[in-house]
Amino acid sequence: MRTRRWWGLAVLAFGVSIIVVDATIVNVVVPSIIRDLDVDLADAEWIVSIYSVLFAALLVPLGRLGDLVGRRRTFRIGLVGFAAASVLAAASTTGGLLVVARILQGLAAAMILPATLATVNAVFRGRERAIAFGIWGSVVGGTAALGPLVGGWLTTAYSWRWAFWINVPIVLVTLAGTVVVDETRDPHHRPGWDVGGILTSAVGLGGIVFGLIEGARYGWWTSIRRFEVPGWPDVGLSPVPVALAVGGAALVAFVAIERRRIDRGLAVLLDLRLLRLRTFRDGNLTSAVLGLGEFGVIFVLPLFLQAVFGYSALRVGLVLSSLAVGAFVGGPFAAGLANRYGPSRVVSVGMAIEAVSVFAIALLLDPAMSVARLVPLLFVYGVGVGLATAQLTNVILVEVPPRESGMASGARTAFRQIGSALGIALVGTVLATSLAAGTARNLATIPGLPPEVAETITEVVAASGGQALPELAARPGAEPVVAAVAEAFGDAATHAGLVADAFIVLGFLLSLGLPDVRPEPEAADEPAAAAT
Repeated sequence: MRTRRWWGLAVLAFGVSIIVVDATIVNVVVPSIIRDLDVDLADAEWIVSIYSVLFAALLVPLGRLGDLVGRRRTFRIGLVGFAAASVLAAASTTGGLLVVARILQGLAAAMILPATLATVNAVFRGRERAIAFGIWGSVVGGTAALGPLVGGWLTTAYSWRWAFWINVPIVLVTLAGTVVVDETRDPHHRPGWDVGGILTSAVGLGGIVFGLIEGARYGWWTSIRRFEVPGWPDVGLSPVPVALAVGGAALVAFVAIERRRIDRGLAVLLDLRLLRLRTFRDGNLTSAVLGLGEFGVIFVLPLFLQAVFGYSALRVGLVLSSLAVGAFVGGPFAAGLANRYGPSRVVSVGMAIEAVSVFAIALLLDPAMSVARLVPLLFVYGVGVGLATAQLTNVILVEVPPRESGMASGARTAFRQIGSALGIALVGTVLATSLAAGTARNLATIPGLPPEVAETITEVVAASGGQALPELAARPGAEPVVAAVAEAFGDAATHAGLVADAFIVLGFLLSLGLPDVRPEPEAADEPAAAAT
């Protein structure tokens, strides 16, 4: 029985790696998609962002679905759906069809992730829980960084379509392995479905995540780009504040609905009484804040390396793979530390390592730097991610009853996704603003450069996120302009990295207040609760 649990964990970790990689792999293959399918930038941004929007919006309701009908069953359905959506994505002939495929991928991913977390939380007890979450977390942290590497290699060697085709054999292998995964569910669930909770949570989380992701694109209040949706009035108002307002109102309604259903003894999507658990409440707050900054540097680095150093997608992926190696090392190593010192302290140590590493990386970013110096810093950063990610999950779920693991796991991931979306929006805004200001300032110092030309270059550089730099470098006599823009990009990347690091530091400070709650050692040999 004990050996079976660990084989089941390997299958769950392998399955969750698919959706984690797909969350990052598309960023690398988008340029090839734009050229092959002849889509514009707006369509390309939807191809990237719609996956995260659907993923975050449906985590809680689909996590609860696993509690009710069985987590292994939900995991399997999600895998089949993800494979089918990947086939549709790989065979897409238009940008619109690819967006539909990404929507279906996000739906399937929202079934897979909470099912894996809930199963681990239900099957492993006592000291084994820390080891299991260490393995799970190292896979999540490591494969997130492997996405750009895999995407760069497949695109360079074959085609962007293979970034989706590759999911099919992986899913088939994972499905075959699910025979060793124990089925768990909530045997004490109340009858009925919380339809109102499902709808309001999906609309609430979807609206908020949409607003956070699309703020830089459409404007936070005044529209800076037309929202191409039939019926949307052209009154100069961005859809972002509308989405945020609707999302906020829906979440208020969600809380009211859940409280009323709890009072009446009816089935609920999220038992708000879980917020009385300090580890669940404070751990999720820490996770959301950490999500604001943890992958901010990973957002900035590919843009910087491709624009300033002319790196291909594959070379960028190779640089970032050092982070993956660090995460794979840090995750399993965290388990022993958690059993000895407590998971909360391991989380704090991991966040401290992340904060120091990102600070050093941010200060290093400069056109004259040696990229080789990034590799050890990214490795150390990955170790911090591996230490913090899994054990923070352990802290959040340690007091949660196994029968409610699905809803708690979905809520945990939704908190983190919302934090990540906001962090990317803020870091991206800092990068764009600083890049535009620095470029304008540096171009003004070039003798003989007409002001109108400098203004045009600044607009092009800012709009492209610096990716117009290689094209500028190919023009004869553009060396002074290229040097000015590269210097501005280095400063902007540093500013963005420091903002991301500030959120990681805040997460570290919050982690110091997490309670040191540990499972009882003798619980390790108890049978898994709610397993069938």
